[in-house]
Amino acid sequence: MKLGYVIIYVADVVKTLDFYQQAFGFDIRMKFEQDGVVDYGELETGGAILGFASHQLGASNFKGGYEKVSPDGKPFGQELAFVTDEVAAAFQRAIAAGATVVAEPVQKPWGQTVAYVRAQEGTLIELCSPIGN
Repeated sequence: MKLGYVIIYVADVVKTLDFYQQAFGFDIRMKFEQDGVVDYGELETGGAILGFASHQLGASNFKGGYEKVSPDGKPFGQELAFVTDEVAAAFQRAIAAGATVVAEPVQKPWGQTVAYVRAQEGTLIELCSPIGN
C-alpha cells in the first residue's frame, strides 16, 4: 500500500488550485468540470497527489456530512507538510500569495527549519527543510 492522494474539500476548487500553484509552485495536474462547474482538481507535488474537491461533491460522497475546512478559528489538528531547502523564501512566497502567518521560520533542536502558514481555505501547512539538512 502507498499514499496516493490527499483530498481537501473546499468551497472553490479553481480558486484553491490557483492559490496553491501561486503560493507553492505546484503544477495543476487536472481539473474535472461538469455542467460548467469544476468539482475536482489535482496538483502535482512530486509525491502523493494533492486534490481538491467541491463541497457539493463532498455532500454527495458523505451523506452524514463532514467538518468543512475554514480559515476561521483554530486550524484542524492536521497539516500538509511541504519540504524545501529554502523555507524562508517559500514562507515569503506563500504570504505574498495570500497565506496567513501561523509561525515564522525557526530552526528546531533536531536541525530542521520549520514555518507554518494557513492556506486561504484554512488548511494548516508546514514548510520545512528536509530532516538532516
